[in-house]
Amino acid sequence: MDEVTLGALRLLEEAQAGGAAQVLTAAESALREPTGQIGDGPAAMHFARVVALTRLGDLRAAIDAADLMLAAADREGSAGWRSCALSLRATRRLRLGGQDIAEYDIEAVLRDLVSAETALLADEPNPVITGNAHTGIAIGYAQLRLYELAVPQFEAAYQATRHASYPDNGNRAMWLCNLAELNLIWALELYQVGRIAEAERHSAAAQEYATRAVAEASGPKAEVWRLSALLYEACSRADRQDPAGAAVDIPRYTNLLRIHGLPEQHQEILLCRPFHAVALRRSGRPEEALRVIEEAVALLSPETDCLISAAVHRTHAVLLAATGSAGARPGLTYGDTLAELLWRQRHHWLHTAMTMQSYDALRWQHEQAERAARTDPLTGVANRRGLDKFLRDLARPDAADHPVAVLAVDIDRFKHINDSLGHSTGDDVLRAVAQLLTTNVRQGDFVARLGGDEFVAILPGADATLARLVAQRTVEAVAGLTAWPAQVSVGVAHGPAYCLDQAISHADSAMYAAKRAGGNQASCLAL
Repeated sequence: MDEVTLGALRLLEEAQAGGAAQVLTAAESALREPTGQIGDGPAAMHFARVVALTRLGDLRAAIDAADLMLAAADREGSAGWRSCALSLRATRRLRLGGQDIAEYDIEAVLRDLVSAETALLADEPNPVITGNAHTGIAIGYAQLRLYELAVPQFEAAYQATRHASYPDNGNRAMWLCNLAELNLIWALELYQVGRIAEAERHSAAAQEYATRAVAEASGPKAEVWRLSALLYEACSRADRQDPAGAAVDIPRYTNLLRIHGLPEQHQEILLCRPFHAVALRRSGRPEEALRVIEEAVALLSPETDCLISAAVHRTHAVLLAATGSAGARPGLTYGDTLAELLWRQRHHWLHTAMTMQSYDALRWQHEQAERAARTDPLTGVANRRGLDKFLRDLARPDAADHPVAVLAVDIDRFKHINDSLGHSTGDDVLRAVAQLLTTNVRQGDFVARLGGDEFVAILPGADATLARLVAQRTVEAVAGLTAWPAQVSVGVAHGPAYCLDQAISHADSAMYAAKRAGGNQASCLAL
C-alpha cells in the first residue's frame, strides 16, 4: 500500500479516536502540498478530511469535502476512492436531512449509494480501499433500513479482509459484528410488524455471524470485538432456544464492555436491552424484565437510533400490557400502526434503490461494451475507433484555437523482432511500448494504437517544448528496455486544434524522417 493511503488511514483512526481537529489540520496541509490548492490533493487525504469534518459536526463542509474527494478519485482513476466519496456524501446528506428537513432528499442519497455500488463493478486492486468502499455503502443502506442491500456490502467488506495484503487490524471481526448487529436490528423491526418467523430467522443469522466473529477476533481491539460478538450471540438466543442463558449472558457481557469504555447510552448496549427484557420475561421473571426496559427508556436520547428507540418503547408497552396496564394497549396499537407505515416506506425505498441498481448495471454494461469497442485488446490503449471519438470531442468549437501536439510513434525494425524472436515476443514489445508511452504522457493526454506497430499520442494544450520532451523521454524509455532489443522513431507536430488533421499528417511525416535518419530518435515538424 502506498504511503499516502497509509497516512490517510492513520489519520482516519486518529479522527475516530477523538483527534478530529488535529486530523483536519494535518489532512488539509497534505492536500495543499502538491499545488497549494486544497482540491488538488490525493483522494485518500480527502477521505480523512471528510471524516474529520463530520466528527467536528460540520456536515455541510463534509459534503463539500466529499465532492472534492470525488473529483480527486476521478483524476486518479480510482474506482474504490470514487465509491468511498459517493457513499460518504450519501451518509452525510442523510444525517444533514435529519437535522434540517429542507436538506432531506432520499432520492439523492439513494442515487449516490447506487452509484457507489456501480463504481465497484470496475476493479479496485487495493483491498483496504475496497473494504472501506463496501463498508460505506453498507452503512448508508443500513441507515435507511434497507437490510437486503446492506448485508451483501458488509459481506463483501469482510471478504476484502481475507486478501493476503490486508493488515491484521481487527476489521474482519468488526464486519462480522456489523452483520450480527444488522440482523438483530432487522429482527426487531420484523417483530414490530408481526413477522415472527422471519424475525427468528434473522436472529439465527445474527448468531452465526457472532459466533464467527468470536473465533476471528484479532488486532489491537480483539477483546472488544470478542465481547461485542458474545453479546450479540447472547441476544440471538433471547427470542429463540435459550432465553434463560441469554438473561444471564447479556448483562454479563454488557458489564464487561462498560469496563472497556462503552457508555450506557451506546447504541450497541441499548440495542441489546429489548432482547434482555424478552429473555427475562420468557424465563419467568416479568418484574425484572420491566425494570430493565424502564432503565433503557430512561437512557434514550434524541441521538439514539430511531429503530432502537422504537423497539425499546414497544417492548416497554408489551410488558406493561402484560401487567394489565390500562394505558399500554392504545400506545401499543398506535406504535404498531406507525411501525407498519414505516415498513411500507422502507419497501418503497427498497424498490426505488433496486430499480436504480438495475438501470445503473445496464448502463455500466453498455459503457463497458462501448469502451471495449474503442480499445485495442492486445495493448489496452485506444484503437482507431477510440482515436476518432477523442478527435471529435477535441474538435469542439470552443476549443478550436487551443494548442495541441501530436506524437506519431513507430517501432523500429518490428518485422525483424517478429521474425527472429517470434510473434509472442513481438506482442510483448507492443504491450511494453504502449505502457511506456502511456506512462510518459500527462494525465488527460490520449494514446492509441493505429495498427501493427504504429501508435499515436495526442497532447491537448501542449506546446512544442513539452511535446519534444515527451517524445525524447519515450525514445529513451523504450531503448532502455532490458527484456527486448526495441527502439522507436517518434514524429512530433504541434499547432492549433482546428488544424488537428494536418498535425497528425505532419507528425507522421516527421516520424518517417526520424526513421530515415537511423531511428531511435524524435523529429519535430511545426505547422
